Amino acid sequence: MYTKVAGVMVPVLAVAAIGLGMWGYQENQEKNRVLIKAENQYQRAFHDLTFHMDQLQDELGKTLAVNSRRQIDGTLSNVWRITAEARNEVGQLPLAMLPFSKTEEFLANIGKFSYNAAIRDLDKDPLSEKEYKQLKGYHKQAQEIQGELRRVQDQVLERQLRWMDVETSLAKEEKNLDNTIADGFRTIDKTVDEYSDIEVGPGINSLENQKRFKSENLKGKPITQEEAKQIAMEFVGLKENEAEIKVRKTGKGLEYQAFSVAISKPDQDDGINLDVTTKGGHVIWLLDNTQVQDAKLDLNQAKQKADEFLQKHGYESMEAFVIDEYNNVATLNYVYKQENVRIYPDLVTVQVALDTGNVIGFQSEHYTFSHKDRTLPTPKLTEAQARKEVNPNLKIQEARLAVILDDKNQETLCYEFMGNLGQESYRVFINADNGEEETIEKLDGPER
Repeated sequence: MYTKVAGVMVPVLAVAAIGLGMWGYQENQEKNRVLIKAENQYQRAFHDLTFHMDQLQDELGKTLAVNSRRQIDGTLSNVWRITAEARNEVGQLPLAMLPFSKTEEFLANIGKFSYNAAIRDLDKDPLSEKEYKQLKGYHKQAQEIQGELRRVQDQVLERQLRWMDVETSLAKEEKNLDNTIADGFRTIDKTVDEYSDIEVGPGINSLENQKRFKSENLKGKPITQEEAKQIAMEFVGLKENEAEIKVRKTGKGLEYQAFSVAISKPDQDDGINLDVTTKGGHVIWLLDNTQVQDAKLDLNQAKQKADEFLQKHGYESMEAFVIDEYNNVATLNYVYKQENVRIYPDLVTVQVALDTGNVIGFQSEHYTFSHKDRTLPTPKLTEAQARKEVNPNLKIQEARLAVILDDKNQETLCYEFMGNLGQESYRVFINADNGEEETIEKLDGPER
């Protein structure tokens, strides 16, 4: 009897053992595939970060060297784009246990500086000596970061170091593993911290102070990381199963809290990055890294695409007032209109690729932190009275009411006069209460 049972059970147990072995093998293979995929993602993000720091250092150098307003606009726009990509790549690396917030803050600050300088009229308000000094400081910082990243990259390639080992050693606080990568990033953050006394310029300071003040008044409740993910997916028009999404909170030291969302499609190398505020879930900027090919659309068609984009996302009563083109990308600045009055503090910027008509850039920080329900005052002066305060040699083509920020950062109701003086075009703002000239701007490019 025992022999018969044994004769039956032995083959069964053998098959079971083989099955368990196969199951264990498959489980191990699947685990290895997951680890390999994670390692590949880390390696790609690291090498992309190194590449973009090379580009950042180059573009900052170009900005310091060029003299043309149009070229400076282009290089500053490139700096903003590159810093956004670098911030995204930092977010993909397992650096949560490393002190890397100073480097994140550096990238955020240089992005803010380049964006705010790029959208202002550099003919009327060129970069100051203080701002050039700041740019030189950023350039030197970028050079040192680039050098340290290159050193780490050489070690990674030469010694075949793995990011998964870094993550494991940091999590377990192991001291015996090779910490070349971790030590390199600590050195980078320490280097950035040594430059913390660099002035960020009066324009940036005032803007950031304004943002800190206004951020307390953002509409809406705090959102979760999962809610930020859903908001981002809806904003770009993708479903969760159509892309890979990574979400993280912005680093310490930034002027407001947001979730940074990185979206990548399996069949595409270029991804989409955007920030969503932790309070209210407002999308404050977006960057689509798709490479733009030869232009097929004109600026009027680009404006139509940008108009549709803003309407789709709930930005009502917006009017484009500047349209420019660089490297087959149209950049459009919009302001909010209330009761036919332009509200210049409520600014939104949209970038449209002239090959496809897709929106590849979006910035709404000014609008997000400034937009509110306003009770507009009644002007004490008529348009005719304000017109008398304008230089009589200016041939006025247009006139309207507008709200601007004065030199004390206070909203002021003005009459805006646009006209020509010889071959040049100007925009003059006359205080609607006392007739004083608040500011004058020389126009460059298509104004509306």
